[in-house]
Amino acid sequence: MYSEEHNIFRESFRNFVRTEITPHLDEWEGKGAIPRELWNRMGAEWYLCPWLPEEYGGSGADFLYSVIIAEELAKGGAVSFMTALHSDVIAPYIMRLGSDEQKRRWLPGTASGETVLAVAMTEPDTGSDLAGIKTRAERDGDHYVINGAKTFITNGIYADLVIVACRTDRNATGTKGLSLICVERDTPGFTRGRKLEKMGLRSSDTAELFFDDCRVPVGNLLGEENRGFYYLVEHLQQERIVCTVQAQAMAEKMLEMTLEYTRERKQFGKPICSFQHNAFKLAEMATDIQLGRCFIDSLVQKHLRQENVVNEASMAKAWICEMANRVAYQCVQLHGGYGFMDEYPISRYYRDIRIFPIFAGTTEIMKQIVAKNMGLL
Repeated sequence: MYSEEHNIFRESFRNFVRTEITPHLDEWEGKGAIPRELWNRMGAEWYLCPWLPEEYGGSGADFLYSVIIAEELAKGGAVSFMTALHSDVIAPYIMRLGSDEQKRRWLPGTASGETVLAVAMTEPDTGSDLAGIKTRAERDGDHYVINGAKTFITNGIYADLVIVACRTDRNATGTKGLSLICVERDTPGFTRGRKLEKMGLRSSDTAELFFDDCRVPVGNLLGEENRGFYYLVEHLQQERIVCTVQAQAMAEKMLEMTLEYTRERKQFGKPICSFQHNAFKLAEMATDIQLGRCFIDSLVQKHLRQENVVNEASMAKAWICEMANRVAYQCVQLHGGYGFMDEYPISRYYRDIRIFPIFAGTTEIMKQIVAKNMGLL
């Protein structure tokens, strides 16, 4: 699946993660933030939005380069550095839906790291239910006036541009009447609430966002008015694939760390990996992880061919993310008391992997999608 160019790129980016990111993770976790300038360093090395055409600051690379970046960040323990969301989930909205003027205005900054992106869907009372969105945008001349609140917004503190899902048709209900409007950092009426404290991903900036008579130019509408729900659904396939790629890579890294630990750690005069129970646990994890690798690689190849794999992406996200959590549990158990200590990376992986069956669509929603496609619901 990967060419020699892909492999050279992987080694280059792996070295970047090894020298520029992984050594600082404990410090950033303690501070609760990744330095803003790291985004600029990533951009300077062409590690943000590599798929963008050259005219917008990218290198026109294929999706496999994005997969490599997501995998190496995950294996380096840095999934809290949410560049995959920025590069492969949000930027495609602008590329596919934006006007020529919007692309020229915003995309070069997304590639350089000068413009950090966020997407604001979730509200305090809606969770995964996009049909329940209450944030409104009412037309007033050449502007939209936005009122509402969003929560659990990744990149919410650093974001320079936020794509906000809101209602533009006051008479519409459910999934109808939703639009996507881009709100820039210093727009009057747009404020950020507290940075949310989380179980895992502690160095990522997850925040509350508030819109109080926030006036946004009509030219910031992304795509057509009242078609926001359909745009969101169209982009979910890639979002869930990227999420699953990261979960798979984390599972592989957790097993690697645990194999190393159990071979070195001795109890009753022999390595703990040599006890039959532990050996069987490790063998079971290795089998699950290999199954996950085969599934995600097949899925990525189909996605590269632009096939519709919404159903398979839902299956993969549900199964692989849950599998990675099972692996995390067993790996901490095999580390014993040391697995509970933050000085061992497995502790951070255990915390960070827990969100994967929740964000980008919960496991339960993934199962619902599959069940509907089977004609069961």
